[in-house]
Amino acid sequence: MLKKYLMIFLVSMVPLIELRGAVPIAVGMNLPLLPSYIICILGNMLPVPIIFFFARKVLEWGADKPVIGKFFTFCLEKGHKGGQKLQEKAGRGLFVALLLFVGIPLPGTGAWTGTLAASLLDMDFKSSVIAVMCGVVLAGVIMGSVSYQHLTLPTNREVYGRVEGESLKKKETSRIQR
Repeated sequence: MLKKYLMIFLVSMVPLIELRGAVPIAVGMNLPLLPSYIICILGNMLPVPIIFFFARKVLEWGADKPVIGKFFTFCLEKGHKGGQKLQEKAGRGLFVALLLFVGIPLPGTGAWTGTLAASLLDMDFKSSVIAVMCGVVLAGVIMGSVSYQHLTLPTNREVYGRVEGESLKKKETSRIQR
């Protein structure tokens, strides 16, 4: 059981997969939802301070390098443009915009992307981490409820009141005898 928890912890740390992929995996492995949810949140939040403080510096450092320079410059420019648009639309509601950006489980959104955006927007560390944390919790609730509904399928006995090999005649005769 510890190996399964370690697996979902590590999966929730992977960019693009994050908690959005780890929670359905936990439900699919029949792990208890609440402990799995907490472990996935911790795994998803662990890289956030590192991303906030170092990702921008790494991108700026690599922007003038021969092999990786174009890609790093592209990432910086895209981040700045996206951040400026978000700031213009959100105005003072940047905290809520970041929370919803991280919290709504769509491809390309999540704690990694949200934290990088907060870093590029020069948001302060405390408010950006709180917004990302609330967004991760929201995404976990959404993914947990969707996964639990769709991945925990009912058994034949729950649906039909019998197991596949069991005949209906036995069930009917037992009703008659009562």
